This record gives sequence, structure tokens and C-alpha cells, in this order.
Amino acid sequence: MGIGEIRELAKNATIEELREYIPVWESDERTGVVKIAESARKKVAAFEKEVERTYAMQEYERKHADCRYICGIDEVGRGPLAGPVVAAAVVLPKDMDIYYLNDSKQLSAKKREQLYEEIMQKAVSVGIGFANEKCIDEINILQADYVAMRMALSKLTVTPDILLNDAVTIPEVTIPQESIIKGDAKSVSIAAASIVAKVTRDRYMVQMDSVYPGYDFASNKGYGSAKHIEALKSIGPCEIHRRTFISNFV
Repeated sequence: MGIGEIRELAKNATIEELREYIPVWESDERTGVVKIAESARKKVAAFEKEVERTYAMQEYERKHADCRYICGIDEVGRGPLAGPVVAAAVVLPKDMDIYYLNDSKQLSAKKREQLYEEIMQKAVSVGIGFANEKCIDEINILQADYVAMRMALSKLTVTPDILLNDAVTIPEVTIPQESIIKGDAKSVSIAAASIVAKVTRDRYMVQMDSVYPGYDFASNKGYGSAKHIEALKSIGPCEIHRRTFISNFV
């Protein structure tokens, strides 16, 4: 097999396949093949490190291993000047690992999109809730968070035995809850919810960019970027702006 073919094989091989190929490639007399083996070994080592990190992020899931359905909950959109707050409730399967889950803010947009598709495909159930700008203005952002979270829970197709929440305790919910500070970086369930909520809200704000042009929503997702604030001052607010958030600019 030529070096080019081996390089292509290494590029597309699974981790288990690489483990089998590496000893063969390392014993090859060709320097190019040995270098491919070195790169493959680094790739395997990086994956093994990710397995360890994921295991550490399953601490709270192991703590509640006697529960049939463990639900992670998180929200995004507290800070923007426009658009809704979005919450997600995610129940992951116990016998399946999804690697590279993390706080959505720590992931690239491309990685979030990839993980979103994997979560939606593999999750036992996913619920998504919205609280729009009018709700936020009427009852404040914290209470709107709770509205979105309760809505997300209501969309689940199973009833969780325990809720793992990112630093909040949701009122008016009878299911047992555990509030975890920085939970989206400590629990795979909360991290999955963080990713689903972030991707859902980002996609919505990209759509709103074509409905309300001029504010650069596709780029800033409603947050107070310089271009967004300048548009607020020059053309005024649009329908989805949070009036209680923009008083300093309008």
C-alpha cells in the first residue's frame, strides 16, 4: 500500500482501527509511514484523554445511577438586548457516551452544531422552551428563565426522576432537583442541554436577521455588539428588542 493510501486510511480510521494499524505502520521501513503512525498515536492519546474527561463529567450522573431518567437543564440568552431566552431539558441514555460535551461557550460554532445533531439523534428525550422579549420585560429575566425551563420540561416525552440544573432551583417543579454551580462544565447532561439551547437560539436569531435587517443579528445573536448598539441609536428598536434592556441606548 502506498504512503498516500495509508495516509487516507489513517484519516478515516476509527480509534479502534488506529490501535490495530499503529504497530504495523511503526514497523514499516518507510519514514513517511512511521510519521503517519506517530500522528495516529497522538490522535489515540488525545481521544483517551477525552474519554477520561467525559468520565469525570459523569460524576453527577453516577451519583444518581439509581434513577432511570436523569435530566440536565440549562438556558441561554440572559444577556442579549434582543430575542428570547431559550432553555433545553435533555435526558441522555445511560449506556451511551457522547464525547466532547462541554459548556457551549467553550465550543466552536461548528462543534456545537455537530454535537447538537448527535444529541438530538441519541437522546432519550429533548424538550425546548422559549420566553420571548415581552415575557422578559413583563416578569424580569430570572422569572422568564424559569418559564422557559418549565416549558422545556413539559415538552419531554419521559418524566425525569432527577433534574440536574446549572446553578438554579426551578420553582413550581415537583421533580427532585440538584443545583450545580458551573454545571455545564461538570455534568454531561447539563452540557448537552447547554448545547441544544445555544444552537436553537442562535439559529432563531439568524432567522431574525432577515426579518429585522440592520441590527446584525446573524452575527451578534442579539448581544450588545458595537454595530448592534449603533443600529439601535440610529434606527431605533425592533419588535424583538427587550425594552427593559435597551433604555441606556434608546
